[in-house]
Parts: sequence; structure tokens; C-alpha cells
Amino acid sequence: MKSDFTLAFNEIVEQRALPREVVLEALAQALVSAYRRDANVSNNQRVEAKVDLTGQSEILLEKEVVESVENEQTEVTLEEAHEREPEAQLGDTVMVPVRTTRNFGRIAAQTAKQVILQRIREAERESLYDEFVEREGDLVTGTVQSVTSGAITLSLGRAEAVMPRAQQIPGERYRPHDKVRAYVMEVKKNSRGPQIILSRAHKNMLRRLLEYEVPEIYNGQVEIKNIAREAGDRSKVAVAALQEGVDPVGACVGMRGIRIQNIVKELNDEKIDVIEWSPDPAVFIAKSLSPARVSDMLLEEDLETGRTATVMVPDDQLSLAIGRQGQNARLAAKLTGWRIDIKNVSEAAIQAFERLDTPPLSMLYTTHPDLIADVTRIVEKKRANRPLQPEEYQTLTEFAKLAERTLLEVRESERDERRSVMDMVRSLVPARAFEMKIEELELHEDINKVLARLENVGELMVRMLADEEALGRMLVQGNAGEDALEAIRYALDDLVILGEEEAQAAAEAAEAAEAIEVPETAEAAATPGEIFEPEPAAAEVEEAPVAALDVEAEEEVLPEELPPAFVEPEPEPEPERAPVGVRLEPVLQPEPSEDDDAPRRKPRRETAEPVPDEEEVELEDKPKRGKKKKRQFVYDEDRGEVVAKRRRKGSRARGEWDEYLD
Repeated sequence: MKSDFTLAFNEIVEQRALPREVVLEALAQALVSAYRRDANVSNNQRVEAKVDLTGQSEILLEKEVVESVENEQTEVTLEEAHEREPEAQLGDTVMVPVRTTRNFGRIAAQTAKQVILQRIREAERESLYDEFVEREGDLVTGTVQSVTSGAITLSLGRAEAVMPRAQQIPGERYRPHDKVRAYVMEVKKNSRGPQIILSRAHKNMLRRLLEYEVPEIYNGQVEIKNIAREAGDRSKVAVAALQEGVDPVGACVGMRGIRIQNIVKELNDEKIDVIEWSPDPAVFIAKSLSPARVSDMLLEEDLETGRTATVMVPDDQLSLAIGRQGQNARLAAKLTGWRIDIKNVSEAAIQAFERLDTPPLSMLYTTHPDLIADVTRIVEKKRANRPLQPEEYQTLTEFAKLAERTLLEVRESERDERRSVMDMVRSLVPARAFEMKIEELELHEDINKVLARLENVGELMVRMLADEEALGRMLVQGNAGEDALEAIRYALDDLVILGEEEAQAAAEAAEAAEAIEVPETAEAAATPGEIFEPEPAAAEVEEAPVAALDVEAEEEVLPEELPPAFVEPEPEPEPERAPVGVRLEPVLQPEPSEDDDAPRRKPRRETAEPVPDEEEVELEDKPKRGKKKKRQFVYDEDRGEVVAKRRRKGSRARGEWDEYLD
């Protein structure tokens, strides 16, 4: 006959669906907590408990081996220690079983009960999480418990799941106690148990249903390439056969459509188009637009707009190709990954006919004069709303194909020229820039979204140098903001890209700059009629970095002679050449006067003091990421003094430096 302990133990294991080892561990922890509470054992003293399936338990207490015992709770004799551990010696600590037969008190028993319940609940939560996290990405069947405007709650047996409104199929109605089949989209760990999120609108639910209904997909004979789905309305599935002799579309549809009909019923009568995948993009796009027929297709890949497919269809197939509210074309674009531009033959032919007087279509007058004459007659007939014969539609189709291909060749030649220029500029950009991500520029999120198609900072620098106008158009089309291009320019100006050798050279230049000290009494040392103008230190070389836009450093240009009124300080050691991406700002010296005997103007004393390098002028209109520009001190012949000028954005109308600062 089984004991009460065995019956209770088996009941907990079956109800909670927990392993026996987990329940035994919870009982052991409960005995440890109860003994600590009952015997008032310190937390620093280790206590262990062992429980077997028969209900026999043993509590072990850590004690120190001594010659004579003064405290039985913490000490044990050497003879008793040898009974547990024969190799124990004086001063060692051993685990000794507690010899007690009395029952625990009420408080200790209550503590043990709370510990058992808490340990079992934690083990149950971990077990549920481990169970459902393995089923993430699979289908489950649940029972509707409650329905709210925001989500519905389903019971999965031992756990509950939530299906948000965004993951429900539009038009479906759910009632309590209904059986619902859903896709496990995400499983999160929570303090109250696993949080399971279900979905019926996810495209992977259609993938799982096809795997369950079509044995060829489950066995690997047919592969699902891609799925484009608008839940509750229409879906497109691209499949390909991995084994010769297998019809992928027929395998998915089944005999008399029995397989696909089962999936349609499960998804609330959602229309499903099964399309055979093709490695040729033109063939694949034409099939993805089914049931519409395609007359011609042109594929081009632009640097800004990406991959675009221009599709021409007959006039009576235009609405079918576009679909209701553009659904068919939208799903085809999602399925293929191409941007699809659909035109009917008459529209494309008339647009090309109106551009015949402008190149490059003007050359068709000489290369295809008979075709142009026939098209002129047909266009006039169509403008008069007279019916056209099938042969005339064929002529318009031929003309539209010829015109579109001619324009495509011109665009391709322009793109080839742009690519060649970009290849030339690419060699000027530091190699390390191609390893940096766009996010390192710390631009606005809207700008980062538009620049997502660029792989790295190096490609952005190439675009800025080779084709800044095209980059600006791409930013405008992506709604990145009016000052997006200016923000990118400032971000690249602030960026300093140094290789290992350049970084070492810059560090040496900085050390040399620190060693140079300008005397504090520089103004007092200057004699009357002289102006003391310190040379730029090596540290100033690194204060105006232009990462990618100024690749070659400007060389310092000095006049051959200086007027007697200026005393040139002793030459200092020339700093290391600045690394690539750093601009050297030359200090302009006054040119010698044509007439040496001309009277010299006495300079103003207040301009003789060196201005601190830290003085900066902030720009008034800052983009999303602004920058501070330095001043430049030059000699003005008209004033006869050294004045400060402020840097401004250069243009054709004015130079880079403008506006005096008094």
C-alpha cells in the first residue's frame, strides 16, 4: 500500500506536469528552510537536505571538526566526522546528519509549505516557457476565452495566449469557446509566466498550412521561395520544384483543387495565387502579374530608385494587371522585390509619339520611316475615336517596344558614365570609410532610412563627390528634409578617418605642438612698427578636418619677400604631412609693396595680440547637426592691418572666406 507522501507526490507530478526531480528538489529546499527557521541556524552555515521517493528525508549540517565539542550546532568530534568522511582532519568542515526526531513547529511548517508552492510555480513557469519557445513559428489550436476590442485571449491548455487586433484576419468574428488555429509569432518570458503572442495574419501561417497540406513541400520536393500576403483578401505564393518531374503548382493545388481549398477555408475564404518561381526576373514578374497578360517588359537598375520593371500590357489587361485598388501590382512587387511600373500599349505609344521630335527618339525617323508613318496614321485615327484593327494594335505595340528600348539604352549609357566617375572617385576615399556604417555619422532617423540602401560611409562619400545632385534628389524623394544634404555635408566634415600610420603621424605632430611655447610678452617684445604674428602650431592642423570632401591637402604659399615692417619669426620644424582627409589652412602673408620708399602705415596695437585658437563663431542657421567654423587672420592692404575673416560656404559668386570681423 502506498504511503500518503507517495500519493501526494504523484498527484503533484501529474497535475503540474513536472519532472520528479524538480518536485524532489522543491521538497529538499522546503526542508532546509524549515530547519533553518526551527533551529535558528545562521545563513552562513550550510544546510542540505535529501529526499527520496519513499518519503525518507535527511538533513545535513555543516560543522567544524574539533577535539572537544563546545557548541553542538557548529562543532563535531573527529570520531563522528570519520563516520561521514574517513579522511577528515582537525579544522576541516564536514556535512553531518542532524539527529532529530521531533516535528517542526507551526511557523517552520508554514515556511516549508510556502517554499514548496513557490518552487513548484517557478518550475511550472520555466517548463511552460521551454515548451512553447520550441513551438515558436508553428501552428497551435486554442479555445477563445474572452474577446475585447484590442485583442482576444485563447487557452492553449496549460497556458494562455493573446492575439492582438493587428494580427487578426479582417472580417473574422470570434466568439467564446470557438476553436481557433493560429501561428505562434513570439514567446516572451514574464514574471507571471510565458507571454505567448499568436497571429492569423502573418504570412508564415500560410507557409505552415502549405507544409501541412502539401506532402511535397514537407518532404522537400517543392520549395516555397516567397510569400506576399494581404490577410483576409489575397495572397501570392512563389514555389519551385527541387526534384525533376514534379509540378510545383499542381502539387500545391492538388487534384481538383482539394489541397488549396482546405487552406482557403481555414483562412476565411482568402484568395491564393500559386506561381511557379523562375530565375529569370522578366519571366517571374510576368507570372506574378497573372492572370493579366504581359506584352513586353524592360528591366533596369538605377542607383537611386533601385530595380524597376517597366511592364507593357494590352489595353484590355491594364485594370486586371493593376487589380482592385492596385492590389495585384502591389502583391507582385512584394513577391518579386522589384518596383513595377505598368503601362498599356496605347498610352506608351502615344507618349513616345509625342516625343518623336526630341532626341533620342528623333532618330527613328531615319531608322524606321515606314513604322513612323503607320504609327502617325494610327494615332490620328485613335484621337478621332475610331476603332482600331488588331493589326494596328500590333503596330502600336511594336513601336512602343522600340521607343522604350531606345530610351532605356540612353539611360543605361548615362548610368555607365556615372559609374565610371564613381569608380574614379572611389580610389580617393580612404579604405577605412568603406568599413564604417552610416549610423556612425549620427544623422537623423529620417536621413538614415533614406541612406539605408547605401552600404557604408565610403559609398556615401563617393556619392557626395561624384554626383551630389542625384544624392539630393534621392533625399528629397525619401522625405528626409530640406536640410538633409547640408546635414550630411557637415557630418562628413566632422568625420576624421585615420589609418594606423596617419594616426601615429598625427600623434607625433600633436606632441611637437605641445613642445612649442609662445612667449606671454610677445606684444612687449615687438618693436614699434612691427606686428607679431605667430605661426600656426601643428595642433591646428587637426582642428579643421574635412573627412572625405577635401582629399588633397592645400600647400602653404608664402611670398618671396616681406616688407621691412614685418619681422618673420624663426622657422619652426615643419610638421608631418597631414593624413588624407585633413585640410591645411595656409596663413596668408602680406605681399611686398611695389614702391619700397612709400610711407608705411603704423599698425594698430590691438591687432598685435594673438587671438586664442578656441575662439569660434557659431553659424546662425544650423541643420539637424550643426558645426562651428574657425576664423582666419589675414593682412588687409587697404586697411594696413591684420584683420579676421569668417569662413562661409563657397559658391561661384563668392569665395570661401568672406566678411570682416572687427
